[in-house]
Parts: sequence; structure tokens; C-alpha cells
Amino acid sequence: MNDTVKAYSVHLLTATGAVWSMLAMLAAVDGNWDMMFLWLVVAFVVDGVDGPLARRYGVKTRAPLIDGVLLDLIIDYLTYVFIPAYALFASGLLPGWTGWVAIIVITFTSALYFADTRMKTKDNSFAGFPACWNMVALVIFALKPDFWVTLALVVALALTMFTRFKFVHPVRTARWRAVTLPMALAWTGFAAWAAWVDFHPQSWAHWGLIITSVYLLSAGIVQELIPRRG
Repeated sequence: MNDTVKAYSVHLLTATGAVWSMLAMLAAVDGNWDMMFLWLVVAFVVDGVDGPLARRYGVKTRAPLIDGVLLDLIIDYLTYVFIPAYALFASGLLPGWTGWVAIIVITFTSALYFADTRMKTKDNSFAGFPACWNMVALVIFALKPDFWVTLALVVALALTMFTRFKFVHPVRTARWRAVTLPMALAWTGFAAWAAWVDFHPQSWAHWGLIITSVYLLSAGIVQELIPRRG
């Protein structure tokens, strides 16, 4: 297989995210939330591996007919934003007007964030919360906090998207990568586990989700508070 074929194969892998998002949406429409999140976890894994593969095989120069960045953003908006917002609205976890507020806030602010040219920092982290609503929604489904807590969390994270608070990228942020990448992989495993057992309240996966989510949300901010030595 020559390098050009390998490069275009990466684009094909990225495009499968559209298929996983459709399967997730069909499950969501049926109220099959555990299956919806399992498909979103599959999409999350694909999104985690296609970037390193794209850089390895030089898709920008060897497969230039497809804009990999644009393709990735289109699929990310479906899997990270649109479907999780629908799930929060349709599941009843945010009843009445709170559900409307959540889907409007999530979809509107995330569209602006995805188009913001300042979304990446110099160290390849994210400036502001990177609209990972799929992760937020899964944790909410697992823990089922009071709807006021959920609404406050949604609004707070949406506002954080327009700050300069740093959020680490599990693969591309070099600092603490030895910890961050395993944490992200562990979060993925706990997420799949929690969805597989239909978010059973006694599942140990919930504790794993809490620990890994707190780290992934706070690591970038802590890095800003602790200057790099040398």
C-alpha cells in the first residue's frame, strides 16, 4: 500500500464517524441511551486515533483533495455536540424549560467555538472548554445529578468556552502526556463500561468516570498555575 492510499485511508476512517453518529442518533430517537453512548464511544475512539494517523501519513500533502480538518469538525459537531444535546433534552434529565435552555446554549455556543480560530493554544491544548458535550452528557447520565446542578454545569462550561482557560488535548499536549493519555484511555474504558451496564448506579465505572473527568477538566488549568521549570 503506497503512501497516498494510506493517507486517503485515514480520511475514510475519519468519515466513518458520520456512520457512528447516525447509529447513535437512531438509538437516541428510540430512547436507547446506553446504545447511543456506546456508538458515541466508538466515534470517540476513531476521533482519537485519526489525528495521529493523519500526521504520520501526511494527509495534507498526500491526500489534499479532502480537507481532513473540515471533515473532522463536521463529524465532531455531530458526535460531540448535536447528539449529546438532544439526549439531554429528550431523556427528561432536564425537564421543561431547562431542556430548551440546555440545547440552545450547547448548540449555539459550540457552533461559535468550532469556528473560533483561537481555539488552540501554542502547546496544542484548547483555549476554553472544547465542547466535549458527549463526555459531559455521559457523566450526567451515569450520575444523574439534580437538574439544577446539570443546568448550572451546562451553562458554566458553555461560558468557559469563551475564556482563555486551558484544557489539555490528551494526545497533542506534550506536558503531562504520560498521565493525560492514560487518563483519557481510562475515561473511554469507564464510559464504555458504564453504558454497557445501562448506567447501573452501583457500577464502579461511575467512580472511574468521576476521577478521570476531574483530571481531564482541571489538568490544563493546573498547568497554567504551575509554571514549567527550565
